[in-house]
Order: sequence, then structure tokens, then C-alpha cells
Amino acid sequence: MTAFHYAVVIGASSGIGLETAKLLAKQGARVALVARRLPELQALQQQINAEYGADRALVFQHDVHEIQAVPDLFQRIAHELGGLDLVLYASGIFPQSRPNEYNTHNDAETITVNVIGAMAWLNEAAQRFSQTHSGTIAAISSVAGERGRRMGVSYNASKAALTSYLESLRNRLAVKGVSVVTIKPGYIQTDMTAGAKLPAFPPIASAQRAAEIIVAKLQKKNTVFYVPSFWRPIAFILRLIPSPIFRRMNI
Repeated sequence: MTAFHYAVVIGASSGIGLETAKLLAKQGARVALVARRLPELQALQQQINAEYGADRALVFQHDVHEIQAVPDLFQRIAHELGGLDLVLYASGIFPQSRPNEYNTHNDAETITVNVIGAMAWLNEAAQRFSQTHSGTIAAISSVAGERGRRMGVSYNASKAALTSYLESLRNRLAVKGVSVVTIKPGYIQTDMTAGAKLPAFPPIASAQRAAEIIVAKLQKKNTVFYVPSFWRPIAFILRLIPSPIFRRMNI
């Protein structure tokens, strides 16, 4: 059985968000599925409810660009779920760019989805949980946020910003009994990485395997963890590489 009874997954229509929502429902949680793509959400809802019982999954269509809609939607979700003890932000984009391309529109879009959208939802969670002195706030950051790599410039920056925001939120809420969790996946096989040129090593994990790790770690109240765990020493080494050397590395 999961440690969570009422969960919200923002970005539940695909990838890690979808697989995590399914696993939470399987372990007994009632899950609010939030994303922009309604058909995908409805298909997931039907699958979850057919396998684990009617009304186990609820659907709420939302575009994370619409941050002004979040406060009212957040309250509606908490009411319709019957409670709330986990909020997971799993929305994210990774625009592909050419080596000589500098696209401000794509950069702004990446920051909006990966950072501003997360802040809009997790600020609401922080407000609620700080009053109840309970609950878990989590978001999918990335190993990509550890250093400024040549490619995926805005993606790297967005994940670094999200990691820093989550740390600040954790420091603010720790005294109130609220758990804030930073999830740092490496290469995961999802729609987002389908068009990306990924190295043969380290190995790529499935979204299902990532979800299994995430749910297990969330239950143990881990505050920062890598998915899979072998990315922790890799990230440590990446952070130690001196800048003059790192800038010559084609990563």
C-alpha cells in the first residue's frame, strides 16, 4: 500500500507522470490526473478505474501556461479528491535545437512550462500543506540541471532553476512538517526524449521503472534522489570537472 491516499499528478498524460499516476492508483491512492491533452487523460482514467475501482482516478484538463487558473483548480481538485497529501509536478518540455540556433521563443517556452508552471502549482501546495503541517511536494527536475551543457541550453537552465526553487521551498517548509522532494532523472525513455540524440551509456531507463523508483523513494521521504540511483555518482563527477575542461567536452 502507498503512503499516499490523495495525490495530484500534473503532467499525467504521458511519460513519468503517467506511469507514476498508474502506480499510485495501483497502491491505493485516489489520483487527480492533470494535463492539457484530454483524450490521453480520459484513456488513462478509464484504464485505472477499470483495473483498480471506479472513481480511483479523476480527470482535470489544464494547460500549465494558464497559471491564473491554478488557485481555483487546486482547491477544486482537493475538494473532489476528498483530501490531499501528495502533489507531483511532472510536466516538462525539451525543445530540440541545432548547434548554431539561439531561439528565444523556445527558451521562454521551456522556462514557462518547466519552471513557472511548477511554481504556480507547488506554491498552492505549499500554502495548503504549511497550514496542515503535513503533505509531500515533489517535482521532476533532471541531472541536466547539474551543469550548463552545450546542448539543451534552456532545458539545463530550467532544471537548475527548478532544483534551486525546490531547495528553497524545502528550507521554508521543513519546520512545518512538509516534505519537499527533488527528483533528478537521467536518461528516461519517454516521448520527450524520443527525438533526442542520446549516448549509448549510461543506459536509458523506462518510464515505468522510473515511476517505481520515484514512488518507493517518496514513501521513504527522501528529499533529493536520482533516477536510477547510478546517476548520483555520475552527477557528482560532472560537478567536479573544472570549467575549462568541461567546455571542451561534447556533452
